[in-house]
This record gives sequence, structure tokens and C-alpha cells, in this order.
Amino acid sequence: MKTKYWITELIIFLLAGLFFYTASDKLLDYDQFVWQINNQPFDNSLTPILAPALPAVELLLTILLLWRRTSLIGLFGAGVLMSIFTIYIALVNLSFYDRVPCSCATAFEHLSWPQHLMINTSFLVLAVIGFNLLRQQKH
Repeated sequence: MKTKYWITELIIFLLAGLFFYTASDKLLDYDQFVWQINNQPFDNSLTPILAPALPAVELLLTILLLWRRTSLIGLFGAGVLMSIFTIYIALVNLSFYDRVPCSCATAFEHLSWPQHLMINTSFLVLAVIGFNLLRQQKH
């Protein structure tokens, strides 16, 4: 039982660290982030919504993950957000878009798209495992 607890704690810590880092990276160079959002293959009319919403959601998930009472909701939200990001990167790998500049956090900008897909899939799997483990612990 202790092992599952510590695995869950590690998963929460890794996901919270990821979301805090990526949100901070976006906010510290916000103009660059807005430029990257505008340079994505979807409609630029979404930029006024996406640019502030993405780091805000990532920071919210960080808080939800780290607060014991809301960590299950945080894990669910992490799974949803990682699913969206992973699907987007899978579509990139399948050449669905004509052009795709990366609007990734600084630590991830030099990865190839297959490497990026592997990392995102790994974090998605961690979110699902963490959610299931924590749900079991709460019952």
C-alpha cells in the first residue's frame, strides 16, 4: 500500500512540475508565446483565448495537483490536457498539417516530433496511472 502511495505522489510531483514549468516558460516570454500561437496551423482568432488560457490552465492544474483535496481532479485535468497535446503532436507526426512550428517550452523545443510524442504520451500514461491509483486509495 505504501508503494502505491509513493508512486502516486511521484506522479503528482512530476505532472505539477511539468505544468508549472511550461506555464512559467510561457509567461516569462509571453510575447514569444503569443507569436508562436499565431504561427500555429489553426485560426489566429483563437489567440486571444488560447494565449492567456493555456498558462492559466497549467497553473490551475499545478495547484489542483498539489492540494491533497483536489489532486484527483488535478490528475483528471492533467490527463485531459495531455490528451489534447498528445493528439495534436500525433497529428503533426502524421503530417496532418502543412507546417507546424513548435510552441513548446524551452526544454522541449529541440526535440524531434517523434521524441515529443513519446514524452507527451509518457506524461499522459502517468496521469492515467496516477488518477487510477489515487482513486483506489480514496475508496
